[in-house]
Amino acid sequence: MAILLAARVGRHACVLTRRCIQTAAVQTRETLTGIPPPLKGIKIVDLTRVLAGPMATMLLADLGADVIKVEENTRGDDTRTWHPPAAPLLEDAPSPDLPPESAYFMTANRNKRSITVNFKKPEGLEIIHKLVKQADVLVENYIPGKLATMGLGWEDCHKINPQLIYASVTGYGQTGPYSKAAGYDVIIEGEAGLMHITGEPDGLPCKVGVAVTDIATGLYTHGAIMAALLSRQQTGKGVWIDANLFESQLAGLANIASNYLVSGQEAKRHGTAHPSIVPYQVFPCKNGFLMIGAGNDKQFRSLAQHILQRPELADDPKFSTNKARVANRAEIVEIITDTLMQQERGYWLEKFTGIGVPFGPINNIEQTFSHPQALARNVTVEVDHPRAGKVKMVAPAVTYNGKRMPVERPPPFLGQHTEEVLGELGYGKEQIEQLRNGEVI
Repeated sequence: MAILLAARVGRHACVLTRRCIQTAAVQTRETLTGIPPPLKGIKIVDLTRVLAGPMATMLLADLGADVIKVEENTRGDDTRTWHPPAAPLLEDAPSPDLPPESAYFMTANRNKRSITVNFKKPEGLEIIHKLVKQADVLVENYIPGKLATMGLGWEDCHKINPQLIYASVTGYGQTGPYSKAAGYDVIIEGEAGLMHITGEPDGLPCKVGVAVTDIATGLYTHGAIMAALLSRQQTGKGVWIDANLFESQLAGLANIASNYLVSGQEAKRHGTAHPSIVPYQVFPCKNGFLMIGAGNDKQFRSLAQHILQRPELADDPKFSTNKARVANRAEIVEIITDTLMQQERGYWLEKFTGIGVPFGPINNIEQTFSHPQALARNVTVEVDHPRAGKVKMVAPAVTYNGKRMPVERPPPFLGQHTEEVLGELGYGKEQIEQLRNGEVI
């Protein structure tokens, strides 16, 4: 009896010890990251390239998911060749035959592992099927139907893994007359209304300075995958997600779309100005530009008193209400411009501070990253890249209990983790060498 009791106590002590170690690990993790990585243990097969798809999978990787980026054998993701600029290589960088690591690729591929597989070959397809069998999520951005011809469509993968969440990111969606058309951010910006409302009133339509349609689609896809993971917890079933640039951009038209749908009001280009609020635009000063957003009558009164030194304007029937200011837009804009052009930007930044009128400078990128708020919030992170050494990147945008999720993996170089991942799938060294000699990997 004593021996049995001692054994039970011993087992109980071991269980308690393991629990204490696990609890301590979670507490340590929370100290570093704010919360334990919520997607730890989730495996994602990433068959995407360029920006929208990779943005979605990177956000999931930031949350702890194991994202395996599957790339073409020789070139990899298209954005690997989009340089300069690129990070300078170390003298002893591994894989010296590869090109330098492009800044564009680094934008959307942190925290991932890279493998190269030619899945047009049967042996390569078998590798992807093995990954699919183990995966929780597959994300792809091929033209609808393309992967199905290769044995990797939704139906194919669903048969292999009925619980798989399969996210398709396309230009126009899986159905409709444009479904087979390739999706490019700048084309969708034009086709889905954004370019029509961007630019000066008397100028040409203009694209936004970054690929906002791609980025928005990546955010929508990331959110949809998170929702599908929660749905699977309830149903035990996989989901096919249809995300696309066209509908993401339509959703992104916000009040402009609502204006048309509710009242039939066609939109126009207003430059930096707002169609329904005045003054709400960029104004020039002696050596730069300021954005001013006096969105209500109280703010305009403060602007008139403290900046324009003409408090009577706030009581003038032409300017006393926002509706009146919209009707007399040109006149009040001229008054504000004439005043601001009398002094340099630094002078006006001091004058605007504390008067209750929304304002801000138009900064270049150097000024943006040296902004006091950017410095205080530590908006960049430095990672150790095996080929490029120390590399600075924009940090994840969200904090949890005051802490950001860490960048634990730098953006991978092409095929960096091929052998590692194949080993996890059960391939031995000789098999891996045969696959390499056969140009499967």
